[in-house]
Amino acid sequence: MSPARDAVVVAVDGGGSKTDAVALTLDGRVVAHRRAGGSSPQLEGLTASVAVIDELVTEVAAGREVVQIDLYLSGLDLPIEIERFREAIGWLSWASASAVVENDLFALLRAGTDAADAVAVVCGTGVNAVGRRADGATARFPSLGGISGDWGGGYGLGEQALWFAARDLDGRGAPTALTAAIPGHLGAASLSELIEDLHFRRRPMAELSRLAPVVFEAAGAGDAVAGALVDRQADEILAFARACLTRLDLLDRAVPIVLGGGIVRSGDPRMLARIETGLASIAHAATLEFFASAPIIGAALLALEAGGAGPDALLLARDEVAAATSASVPVGG
Repeated sequence: MSPARDAVVVAVDGGGSKTDAVALTLDGRVVAHRRAGGSSPQLEGLTASVAVIDELVTEVAAGREVVQIDLYLSGLDLPIEIERFREAIGWLSWASASAVVENDLFALLRAGTDAADAVAVVCGTGVNAVGRRADGATARFPSLGGISGDWGGGYGLGEQALWFAARDLDGRGAPTALTAAIPGHLGAASLSELIEDLHFRRRPMAELSRLAPVVFEAAGAGDAVAGALVDRQADEILAFARACLTRLDLLDRAVPIVLGGGIVRSGDPRMLARIETGLASIAHAATLEFFASAPIIGAALLALEAGGAGPDALLLARDEVAAATSASVPVGG
């Protein structure tokens, strides 16, 4: 049976701070867009994450026939996490057997490039990566924080900035401009007060993610401690890219490395220059692609492809989703 004339595909991209959902006709037109807060199962919990997704999908579908649904969420890093999420949505009316449930990095990867061989590294609150080869092989990471070897992103930079500032304050460490800059940026009277507030949970530790601009500014002004942190962040991004290329045997191929996330979008020249130089030394044919738009574009393209849409629909959808998600008021169907 052919789909109804108003049948749609639904795509969702969910992160730690916001979640986008779009419904598109098979010819690539956006008929609805909604945005909500974070939906990462790791941060919000499985039940709360499913509730956010269910509300958004129901709103954008608006009773239309849904021929394909793709969900790309931060925090779905392990196979068991994907399996549990699938089980949690299984009873919902829109959750068909063809529904795709995956990590949000795949949406970033698809949004950033059409290449069959490609790598995506996201550096936002945290840092993670995925690599894909033309034959379907992938390289991915647990992304569970320090216990799985991860460091960086806004939280990693902020936590280390505070660590070095605290040691400067009591004489154990090197002097750094971060010591004076951090309290003012977070609205604290002093560094000691900030540390005490964090200890007694009067402030959430998540506030440390807001310190990345302080680190970049201090590094730009010549602060050695901040500069070392920026260099470390660049090296971590390179390490992810190198690992993906090595594991997929793509080191000598002309592979696009798609970089996304708020830390990358900051455009810090020191960090980006170090990434470019480092990449040239380990994979001379690889190229950097900076993606500044919303990854929901990639989620929409993947959903349309799975739903059988053609090339013209994909071209239209890229423009339509970009316009819909950049608007101050989401479009609705």
